[in-house]
Amino acid sequence: MSLASHTLKGFDSDLQELARTIAEMGGLAERQIDESIEALTRRDSGRARRVVAADATIDVMQRTIEERAIETIARRQPVANDLRQVVGIVRIANELERIGDLAKNISKRIIAIGGQDTPRRLTHGVSHMATLMLTQLRDVLDSFARRDVTKAVDVWTRDQEVDRLCTSLFRELLVYMMENPVTLTFGVHLLFCIKNLERMGDHATNIAESIYYMVMGDDTLMRERPKADVSSGLTMAASEDTKPWLPEDALQTAT
Repeated sequence: MSLASHTLKGFDSDLQELARTIAEMGGLAERQIDESIEALTRRDSGRARRVVAADATIDVMQRTIEERAIETIARRQPVANDLRQVVGIVRIANELERIGDLAKNISKRIIAIGGQDTPRRLTHGVSHMATLMLTQLRDVLDSFARRDVTKAVDVWTRDQEVDRLCTSLFRELLVYMMENPVTLTFGVHLLFCIKNLERMGDHATNIAESIYYMVMGDDTLMRERPKADVSSGLTMAASEDTKPWLPEDALQTAT
C-alpha cells in the first residue's frame, strides 16, 4: 500500500469519527431543548436541573472534536476540500455547544421561576416556537449527514419563521406584563427564554452556512441574512413603561 493511499484512508477514518461525534452531539442538543421546554411546560425544576447538569457533556464533546480536528490537520495535512471538511466540522461543533448553553440558560430561568403560574396561551406559543426551532436543527443535522446543500439553504431561509414568532410572542408578553404588573418577574424570565430559542435558530442557520461552505467551497451564503426579529426594539420601546413596575430581583436576574 502506498503512503498516499494509507494517508487517504487514515484521513477518511478520522473524518468519519468526527462526523459521528457531531451526530451524537447534535442528538444530545436536541434532547436538551426538548427537556428544557418540557420542564417549562410542566414547571419541573428537577428536570431543568438535569438539563443544566447535562450541558457539561456537550462542552466535553465540543472540546474533543476541536482537539481531534487539530490532531487530524497536524497528522494528515489536508488541503482544499479535505481541509474545508475539518474546518466546517469544528464550526458546527461550536454552534452546537452554544445551542446547548442556551438550553441550559432556559432551564436556569425555569428554576428561578419556580412554581409561579404560567398563562397557558403564552406557554403554548413558546412550545410552538421550540418545535419550529427543533425542526430547523434536525433538518440541518440531516443536511450535514447527507451533505445536502439544498436542505441547508432551506433551513437558512426558514429562520425568518422563528424570528417572526419571537417578535409576536415578545409583543404579547409585554402587553401581558403591562396589564398584570404582578407577573413582571415571571415575564422577564420568559422573555429571555423566548430570546434564547430565537438565538438557537440563528445557530442552526450558522450550521447551514458551514455546510454550504463545506460542500460548495465558498462563503456566498454567509452574507447578512434577512432577519424578521425586532424583539430587541420592542423591549427598548417598552422599557420606560415597564421599568417603574419591575421588581429589584427581576432587574438582577434579567442581566
